[in-house]
Order: sequence, then structure tokens, then C-alpha cells
Amino acid sequence: MDLTRLQRRYYQYLKLEKGFSDNTIAAYMRDLDKFISFVNEENEAKNGESIDIFSPSIDVFHHFSAALIDIGIQPTSLARILAGVHSFYHFLVLSDTIDTDPMELLDFPKKPQHLPDVLTVEEVDKVIACIDLSKPEGQRNKAIVEVLFSCGLRVSELCSLKLSDLYLDDEFIRVEGKGSKQRLVPISRKAIHELQLYFIDRNAIRDIKPGHEDYVFLSKRKTKISRIMVFHFIKQLVEEAGIQKTVSPHTFRHSFATSLLEGGANLRAIQAMLGHESIGTTEIYLHTDTHRLREEILNHHPREIENRKKKNKHTDE
Repeated sequence: MDLTRLQRRYYQYLKLEKGFSDNTIAAYMRDLDKFISFVNEENEAKNGESIDIFSPSIDVFHHFSAALIDIGIQPTSLARILAGVHSFYHFLVLSDTIDTDPMELLDFPKKPQHLPDVLTVEEVDKVIACIDLSKPEGQRNKAIVEVLFSCGLRVSELCSLKLSDLYLDDEFIRVEGKGSKQRLVPISRKAIHELQLYFIDRNAIRDIKPGHEDYVFLSKRKTKISRIMVFHFIKQLVEEAGIQKTVSPHTFRHSFATSLLEGGANLRAIQAMLGHESIGTTEIYLHTDTHRLREEILNHHPREIENRKKKNKHTDE
């Protein structure tokens, strides 16, 4: 078997079938190169039977792991490198190049569990209260925070959100996640309200840069907002709110998931809304009704619970 040719095919598999980004593909190929180099060095040092790259024993992977640890590779990085190598062998099985996965019985190093900071609903409200609505970008920033918290988006997904992705009458947005995979995500009425207020300002913007007309959130330069800009203004707001936590746009995603879980939402529904790779888009919409997903999320989201309490209060009065 021609290893070089298989590496080229593996590259195409990662790019075309898995839909990975260039950076992710480069990392996977580097991980594979590390292992191939290790095997080649081992074979050069041995006088006896050489290692077959297509059917290495478990001991080979143990020795590879030990060699990485010896040069200071930490467990988290080691697990990632082994996962990259495992991806290659998984591809070889899928392509019928080999019959069995040689890494199938390997115990991967456990990644240390670092629990991310999350914000309570009260802390989210404190952050929002620090937004200066007298500034041109004020309502835009308020809408951004609400959408992050209400939909659990990655910051890259938020920045790439388009007007054509909004189905506000149905209380859904369409999100393009990792690997260009699309999913439908329920959006709270509070976030819809803040978006509609922002659209008053957005509709007044003239001469939007070509190619940026469909993006929801625009910068002062009349182009789609950047990740760095979102990171920057959220960091400022958190400092002004006096919150002593490490907060980034991703914190709102964790807070979204945590609030739903604590509120009793179904874990599968939460995973689906977050767009985790373990639950494919096709599987979601084949086996789970989108209306039920929407109800599952909105019934347990703190913004919707708050909205129902207000309605009940007005009814009682």
C-alpha cells in the first residue's frame, strides 16, 4: 500500500467529507506526521522485525505516547494527538484499506475537566444594564448579548448570522456551525424584541460594503462584525458590571446550556441546539420533531420563564 497516496486521500476525506477547516486539517495532518516519523525512527533503530504502519500493535501506540510524554507533552495535548492519529486509522477502515482499527482497544489519556465559568441570569442582566443605549452601537450590542444567551451560539456563528437565516415569525434562526453543518435553533421572544429594536438602527445604515448586506450584525465600517470586536466589548461590559469571572462570548454559550440543564431541559435537545458533532444535523431532523425541540428549549430557558411570569402577573392584576 502506498502511504503517500493514502495520506493525500485522507486529506481529501477531511476536507470534502468531514468539511473541516484548513487549520483543523493541518492539525490532523501534523498529528499523523508525528506518528509516521516515530514509526520510521523506530524501524531504523531496530535490527529485527519492523513495524507495519498499517497494523501496528497496541504497544507501538503506548511507546509513542511515552515518547511524547518524555518531551513534555501534557495529557490534553497527548489526547488530541492520539485522536488525530485515530482519525487516520478510522479513515483506513472506512475506505476498506484495513480490516480492523489498531487503536480500537487503546485507552486514551483522560482530559482534565476544567469547568468553564457560567453566568447566572442576574449576572447576564447586570452585563446588559451596562450597555450605553445612547451610543450608535448600543442596541446592536444589546441584541448580540441576548442572541448569544438565548441561542447558545459560538461567536463565529453569531458573526456569520445573516438576515436570510432569521425566521422570527416562527421563532427560529438557521445557524451554520462547524464543517458548514446547518441547524435550526429556537430564539427567545426577548432576543427577537431586541433584534427588532436593532433593526430600526440597522435599516438606517446606508452604503453597506458589497458582500456584507445580508449579515445581521454590522460594524461601524459597515461590514459584518468581527469576533475580536465582540470579545472586546463583552470584556468591557463585564468589567463595568463588576463581575469577577473569566467571561468571553463563549461564556454565554455555556450559560445557555447550564441554565437549560438546571431548568430540566432534555440533554439531547441541548446538544442538538449547541450543534455538537456527536449529534448530526440529519439525525436531529429525522428523529426529533423540530416543534418539540423548540418547545423543549423555550419552555426551560430563563428568558421564557421570565416572560411567562410577567404575563401571569398582568393576568392576575
